[in-house]
Amino acid sequence: MKKFDIAVIGGGMVGAAVAVGFAKQGKEVLVVEHHQPEAYDSNQPMDLRVSAISQSSVNFLEELGAWNAIESTRVCPYKRLETWDMPECRTRFHSDELNLEQLGFIVENRMVQLGLWDVMARLSNITLKYPDTLEAIEDNLDSRLLRLASGEEYQATWVIGADGANSKVRDIAQIGVTAWDYRQHCMLVNVATDKPQQDITWQQFTPSGPRSFLPLPGHQGSVVWYDSPQKIRSLLAMNHTQLATTIMDEFPAELGKITVEQAGAFPLTRRHAQCYHQKGCVLVGDAAHTINPLAGQGVNLGFKDVKALLEQSDSLGLTKQALEQYQSIRKRDNLLMQTGMDVFYKVFKDTFPPIAFARNAALKLAEHSGPIKQQVLRYALGL
Repeated sequence: MKKFDIAVIGGGMVGAAVAVGFAKQGKEVLVVEHHQPEAYDSNQPMDLRVSAISQSSVNFLEELGAWNAIESTRVCPYKRLETWDMPECRTRFHSDELNLEQLGFIVENRMVQLGLWDVMARLSNITLKYPDTLEAIEDNLDSRLLRLASGEEYQATWVIGADGANSKVRDIAQIGVTAWDYRQHCMLVNVATDKPQQDITWQQFTPSGPRSFLPLPGHQGSVVWYDSPQKIRSLLAMNHTQLATTIMDEFPAELGKITVEQAGAFPLTRRHAQCYHQKGCVLVGDAAHTINPLAGQGVNLGFKDVKALLEQSDSLGLTKQALEQYQSIRKRDNLLMQTGMDVFYKVFKDTFPPIAFARNAALKLAEHSGPIKQQVLRYALGL
């Protein structure tokens, strides 16, 4: 039976990143993934699932050797970010404030995954098993025995759960979660706009939920609409022409004229694992925490998890001490981001006039806050 230093369950963006990182440290790595990402073809329509990859995450992907492959597919840099409740009370951020070429890139999740899989394919100390899934983990004193659905068995010192919000690794390790439902759904709509490629992402707050725009390559964009489950279901029942008309009626004028390409939706939930490791099983990314997607921080937090885990294991080895340090660093930061987003979300949903006045005054004040505004931007970008 082959023994690995690291077994990664889940080969998505975060799982592939942790596999590449450990392989570059010289570890023997097993990756188990149930679905191979579809190869890139420039004629394919844009995927619905996109992420705002921060400059810090871009730097990390460059360290892993994946960014060039990602950038050669479809990415859209953005230099500006605006957020507002009332149009005259806006907070604007620009990459020039931090002397950056851009604040980040809007990228399809699959393109990030493919770039990392390209690196994995070139590393001889990564064994990739797909399509396959984890069935069981048996804990031994200094290693874990993994049984896969295919019937194959392997040993590993650490098992990394990068298998998403409904993590099987987390369940097998009996790690509890604190969770609740926001009672809202998020609709994603890929649109063609009447504008050339844009370099701005913006978000307007409304009593029913935020409405956002993310630029995509060419004249395309991703429209994000947060609302009640009933409202989102009614929107998805429309044909593309009706949906485009409704979006243009309900969204700010900045959107311009659009046609709908495709649409989908998902419920908003928050989860946070009560611990990040248990008996050699380690959680990263959505397996450890999910966050309100309000600020587009999801995968960036996952990459920060990976970076912290790699740094601790590099200095302390594959030890419990390294895992304790990893948990201490990341759990606190993830909880802070989750809580901050929840407060932000609740404040901007409140229609009570004094609160509405206060939040608009705060946005206007933030626009002219100088160093404080820069520090907020640095934190959001992970710099």
